[in-house]
Amino acid sequence: MPAYTIETTYTLPIFRHGTYIADTPEAACKTALSDDNWESLKKDYDSSGEIHVTGIWEGENTAYAGSPITIPSQFDEAVQRRAHHFEILLGLLKMLFHDVQAARSPSVDWLDKSAWAIARGEAILGYAPDPTEPADAPKPSHVLARLEEERVRSAIVAVLEVDRDFEGVSSESVSDAEIRSACEFIVTTMDLSDAVSNTEFHAAMTAIRAAYARLHPD
Repeated sequence: MPAYTIETTYTLPIFRHGTYIADTPEAACKTALSDDNWESLKKDYDSSGEIHVTGIWEGENTAYAGSPITIPSQFDEAVQRRAHHFEILLGLLKMLFHDVQAARSPSVDWLDKSAWAIARGEAILGYAPDPTEPADAPKPSHVLARLEEERVRSAIVAVLEVDRDFEGVSSESVSDAEIRSACEFIVTTMDLSDAVSNTEFHAAMTAIRAAYARLHPD
């Protein structure tokens, strides 16, 4: 039966009490964070973190003597797993937000990643291994264009400066609600399939040229 050297760790909070003169609580906090005098430090054993694995090596007494073994995720510090998962969830939220702004349905790729993220979140709460990511997840899609309401308002200013058919209408008189309604109408009715096909062709040619240059460096 093989032997393993396991390094386990727990986080021990260290604190200090200091008095700082400042105009606001925010300014006092900034001053406290920049204070490098820790002579009055105390250790808070009652609030120590959970014991977790920080290293695995094959053999007896082999810590840092060779290549470490990957630590199974369920033995990592839970607070670090949650922090990393927050970044994943934030990325998924941004993807959904952009789809909602563009009046698009969430992509299949987003749905697959979200299902995996939910399963991973439940695994973290249950101190279980991370689920396996979908092996057959579709390739990523890319946003070709986004209709920005602020840029539409800038276009309104430019149009009204030269088009005399709308005398009496100022850019300020066009409401945000009217701009939003117009954007939603254009997004749902304008056919951009030819533009997308043309862009896909150019992307294909760019990828082919890159592959050709890689395969024929001379």
